[in-house]
Amino acid sequence: MGSSVFPSSVSMAALLFALIALLVLPHVVLAKHAGITRHYKFDIKLQKVTRLCQTKSIVTVNGQFPGPRIIARDGDRVVVKVINHVQNNITLHWHGVRQLRTGWADGPAYVTQCPIQTGQTYNYNFTIAGQRGTLFWHAHISWLRSTIYGPLVILPKRGVPYPFTKPYKEVPIIFGEWWNANTEAVISQAMQTGGAPNVSDAYTLNGLPGPLYNCSAKDTFKLKVKPGKTYLLRLINAALNDELFFSIANHTVTVVEADAVYVKPFHTNTVLITPGQTTNVLLKTKPHFPNATFLMAARPYATGIASFDNSTAAGILEYEQASNSSLLNKKKIQLFRPVLPLFNDTSFATNFSTKLRSLATTQFPANVPQTVDKHFFFTVGLGLSPCPQNKTCQGPNGTRLEASINNVSFVQPTTALLQAHFFAQSKGVYTTDFPSNPPFKYNYTGTPPKNMMVNNGTKVVVLPFNTSVELVMQDTSILGAESHPLHLHGFNFFVVGQGFGNYDPKKDPASFNLVDPVERNTVGVPSGGWVAIRFFSDNPGGYDCLQEILRPKRSVWFMHCHLEVHTSWGLKMAWVVLDGKLPKQKLLPPPSDLPKC
Repeated sequence: MGSSVFPSSVSMAALLFALIALLVLPHVVLAKHAGITRHYKFDIKLQKVTRLCQTKSIVTVNGQFPGPRIIARDGDRVVVKVINHVQNNITLHWHGVRQLRTGWADGPAYVTQCPIQTGQTYNYNFTIAGQRGTLFWHAHISWLRSTIYGPLVILPKRGVPYPFTKPYKEVPIIFGEWWNANTEAVISQAMQTGGAPNVSDAYTLNGLPGPLYNCSAKDTFKLKVKPGKTYLLRLINAALNDELFFSIANHTVTVVEADAVYVKPFHTNTVLITPGQTTNVLLKTKPHFPNATFLMAARPYATGIASFDNSTAAGILEYEQASNSSLLNKKKIQLFRPVLPLFNDTSFATNFSTKLRSLATTQFPANVPQTVDKHFFFTVGLGLSPCPQNKTCQGPNGTRLEASINNVSFVQPTTALLQAHFFAQSKGVYTTDFPSNPPFKYNYTGTPPKNMMVNNGTKVVVLPFNTSVELVMQDTSILGAESHPLHLHGFNFFVVGQGFGNYDPKKDPASFNLVDPVERNTVGVPSGGWVAIRFFSDNPGGYDCLQEILRPKRSVWFMHCHLEVHTSWGLKMAWVVLDGKLPKQKLLPPPSDLPKC
């Protein structure tokens, strides 16, 4: 009888190694054609910053305001090491990144993760798959997004061109707000009193308010351009509470992308961009030096009854002169200002949004769900709740201001929903009875009902994997009609229809665009109107054959208004997507450094 060449234990080890190699080999082969890993380090720390002659310490990333730019390519893995050096809890959200296989890195506090506490570190680790364009990252806890945000630029794979003219230069322009007050104190006071919070003191372009504010001329963003060139402007609205019009005096831009999805190009003098949205535009400069400079201006589109920051941020578009230009010409340079729509110009807002269409080409298809498995009808808007006993509230008639979806004002849990589910501890944390339709019918955009009180709860909707979903979101006029930019985490969706008044399920679907609707991650529910979106629930997470465990798993995806005041008041909910049957349709276990509550 022959003997084994190797001892038994060695043979077993070799066999195990061979099996692992067989499992891993396909991934090694694929890695040759995949992207690279890009590492970033984000130190959350205080930094003194001066704007409008006011100096204060703000929470920043690496001491920068706005924060550093992240650049990656489609297919790259991004690892961001976040170290919290401040007293505030912190989380970061990679807005618009689908987080396929990496739901634990999505970032909304108490939804997919507990916050990173003082002195703690967390590594956000995710791969960008099938996306390219402009997104952004921001804090996703309380109102820290007011100073913690930055551009996220996703380039196409190497060798893959843009479907438009290659730009001479690419320039991110990120809109924000400046607050002389501490925004954490602002929202804390509002939540205690039940009234509306104070508004910002200025808007900013790349962190700078510009010359239209007092004591701000030196804090002006300048874009220097050459004649006869094409520039790609990556526009991002990171403001807390304001939709914005943006225009460049005496220039027309061409819209080519929305929310990191290419669109059919169209020309416009003004862009409307809501908080959470991004828009790429091509700027073709004048063929010759115009002997002029041009203001770039942003001011709010506001439809609600509440007060708002009715001011204008401005930057300067400045043409570079030839070196032999005379000093006399420089002294005679004119300054032109753009003409922006009125703050309540809903007609312009509607016309602009309806121009956005997907490319719907072979290379960039619009995979719109043609049939629907699950229909949902959500009312979104403001409401009231009773003032607690022995307290004085500043809402209407002594009540508290609230916001809700289907009359449910979301109560933020004290542990993360995804963690609670994964560790089988969801009892008492959330319930799965979020209503698919409003609990009672009324004239949503007409006379408000007598009872304007909302219900409170932590409720979610459960979806089977790969369900085709149609969601109609209806604005309500309970405390006045208002536009609401709704952001869905984990998914892109198609905006198949919109209109004013009350949605009619018998008539309105006939006008839905199922051919080339715009695809995005944040959409404005029209003031006094409705919007219809469709998406596939195809994002439960990922799968690792060496770590898979047998317990059923799900992913949790947040949906909320991107006006931070409305989110604070409860205009938010969550979708729970079940695992699919195939291996790659299951959620990975949480990373070892996932923060604990």
